Amino acid sequence: MTAVIREFPTGADYQVRTRTRLHLTRRGRRVLIALIVIPIIVAAFFAALNGGIADATNTSVADASVYVTVDTGETLWQIAERIAPAADPRVVIADISSYNHIQGQIQAGQRIAIPTQYQ
Repeated sequence: MTAVIREFPTGADYQVRTRTRLHLTRRGRRVLIALIVIPIIVAAFFAALNGGIADATNTSVADASVYVTVDTGETLWQIAERIAPAADPRVVIADISSYNHIQGQIQAGQRIAIPTQYQ
């Protein structure tokens, strides 16, 4: 019988080779793919929804609104009485405020658009 003698490197010549302990199973690969693909699908869905938002400005139609410039010391009540003397000023003020998105007080020099029913 012949004996086989193998020499193993020692010291500086010896390098330890470690194997990676990470082994992805089929289920692990599916989970990893789902974690990557689902956010992409959700982002594409929201991008598709936001792509159809209409522009609030309409440049093709000329602005036919009538504007009133507020004088010094003038109130919405006075403007309402001036533009619609036969109507209830409280209703006219509410219409003007909602039409112009006014939530507080008005200032001198401010331009206020008059709703079409009072023109």
